[in-house]
Amino acid sequence: MNRKIFITGSNGFVGKALVPYLKSKNHEIIAATRDLYGDFSNQENWKQFLSGIDVVVHLAARVHVMNETATNPDSEFQKMNVEATLRLAKDAKAVGVKRFIFLSSVKVNGEKTQDEPYLASDEPKPEDAYGRSKAMAEKELLKLHEPGVFEIVIIRPPLIYGLGVKANFQKLMSLVFRDVPLPFGCVKNKRSLCSVLNLCDLIATVVDHPKASGEIFLVRDLHDYSLKTMIEEIAKIKGKTPHLLPVPVSMMNLGLMILGKKSFAERMFGNLQVDITKNKELLNWTPPFSFQETFKKTP
Repeated sequence: MNRKIFITGSNGFVGKALVPYLKSKNHEIIAATRDLYGDFSNQENWKQFLSGIDVVVHLAARVHVMNETATNPDSEFQKMNVEATLRLAKDAKAVGVKRFIFLSSVKVNGEKTQDEPYLASDEPKPEDAYGRSKAMAEKELLKLHEPGVFEIVIIRPPLIYGLGVKANFQKLMSLVFRDVPLPFGCVKNKRSLCSVLNLCDLIATVVDHPKASGEIFLVRDLHDYSLKTMIEEIAKIKGKTPHLLPVPVSMMNLGLMILGKKSFAERMFGNLQVDITKNKELLNWTPPFSFQETFKKTP
């Protein structure tokens, strides 16, 4: 069924892929940008914009900050990711929006896995201000959930990649494309990543799937990656052979810890896996796009 969908954060990395993806499914899209609707965190009245909307997809957020400068990070994340989100959701419910899809983060689950992957049903254990704000937003949004009236759906992605990706993934791609030798030939960790197109496809699925109502979903690609295999996949995009040096992981870990980069080392060499069995069982959904297809097909 075609829906009228209001998307916040439509100018962001995910939004730029999601808008055309949902249009291709014959949905009517209202792309909420700052130019048209003002600063999301300061908007006090969403009712005027949401009349006649069937579904809100809420992407806008204060994202994880690598070099935080705020004196009170928790407060800044709270204002944007919790308080502003709840204003939007409450106004959406008041004017008759039927479904509210919230893009959360695997950081609600935690920062790393050991022997078992994260499940959507695991108790939240966020470790930073961003993760705590997303966990609080989820908790408060679910209080608004009312089956058949105003239905909440929550999606927690891990690292999302695709054309136009920024931050560390972009830096890694640049190094690989420049044929720079990289000391990661011995890294055999396991990381769940998510193609932006796989995320878009899951969002398209839960727009109107009856069994998605009130549920939390994790999302990832069909296969997990090590840092080594990730670099190999990136190299294939340009038809290159990566230059991977067999430096022991223990040596790199020690060097980064001496430099005060323990958390960076964990992100580079540690495990973070998510289990999406629930998606298959409840929604009959499996990720349709591969790493290579993502970069070929992303708008």
